[in-house]
Amino acid sequence: MPLLLEYTPLDRVPVEVEGLTPDRTRSMSLAEVERHEIFHGNRRVPLAELFRISGDPADGAIHFVGDLSGVHRIGAGMTTGSILVQGSVGRHTGADMSGGTITIEGDASDWLGAEMLGGRILVRGNAGHLVGAAYRGARRGMQGGEILIAGHAGTEVGRAMRRGMLFVGGSVGDALGYEMLAGTIVVGGSAGARTGGGMRRGTIVLLSGEHPPLLPTFRYACRLKPPFLGMTLARVRSDRFALDESAIQADFDLHHGDFLSLGRGEIFVRVH
Repeated sequence: MPLLLEYTPLDRVPVEVEGLTPDRTRSMSLAEVERHEIFHGNRRVPLAELFRISGDPADGAIHFVGDLSGVHRIGAGMTTGSILVQGSVGRHTGADMSGGTITIEGDASDWLGAEMLGGRILVRGNAGHLVGAAYRGARRGMQGGEILIAGHAGTEVGRAMRRGMLFVGGSVGDALGYEMLAGTIVVGGSAGARTGGGMRRGTIVLLSGEHPPLLPTFRYACRLKPPFLGMTLARVRSDRFALDESAIQADFDLHHGDFLSLGRGEIFVRVH
């Protein structure tokens, strides 16, 4: 059975659980997991002080239970295995991960999958700002893998994204795909201002038909049915995310830009 961690908070002080990943815990005994040090504010404490712990660490899977919205860096740096969170999570979940799967049955806070290299993150609720983004001062954000979000997300989703696929079923805030280098972002709802600002390459697909206020440094190219869209949405559908199936056969307006950068980015906007 998986390693089960039931969160029993003492107060509202933030907690960081960096290093508590399936690839590391599978070689530990249950007693070693209980002694594993985490941060409670600026204080190091054993994991067992804040979590009820049971199950088998060697299983390669970790299940978190409870409202973990104040618990940060869940799955950060993981390379293999699976994490299931039955609740919401804090900041930097899945940051720098290179493999494995994280499933979140609630909401996720900011910096979800920041600078991730591979693996998959599935969010059944909403997400915060800077999903799959580069940290401040860094040149590259998400460089591989997939992030799928059923609900809405905040601003700067996919900032400086280099590779991979990012899907948001609901709406997103401003600066979607800002300074994007490559990869694919698909949004089911509306997008805010400065969509694709500074993007050099990459693809943004807007399924709702709500046309965002594109920057004047983008140019209309043509109207078409994107040949890759059916395959992309099939990957989303396989994980039980709701989709408007009519989008697969819909026409889209293609815009190229940002011509203040390399100008090879693509923004597809559905035509109603």
